[in-house]
Amino acid sequence: MFDPTSRYHTLPTATWTAPDGRAVTYVRRRFLPPPDELVTVREHVVQPGDRLDRIAARHLGDPAQAWRVADAHRVMRPDDLTAEPGRRLRVTLPPGTTSPDPADRPA
Repeated sequence: MFDPTSRYHTLPTATWTAPDGRAVTYVRRRFLPPPDELVTVREHVVQPGDRLDRIAARHLGDPAQAWRVADAHRVMRPDDLTAEPGRRLRVTLPPGTTSPDPADRPA
């Protein structure tokens, strides 16, 4: 249903039956993983003008992986992570992953 790199890829689905009998399939709720259980592969020091998508593109090769940086910090508003230059951000593996993919290894 979702690309293997999506944060939703491993989530189970459920089905709701509408009053008219239509079956509606949906993805169950996603809970954020405990940050201390995520494996750090890199660290990024925020620079003026940084954005999470650009950080993900630089360190992970895919701007759509910005969710991995956000998950590592459990923030309600991901833009808060780049609001203060000098802040150190963890770039982590996806939940449940303990060994870096070759694309995650430092250059």
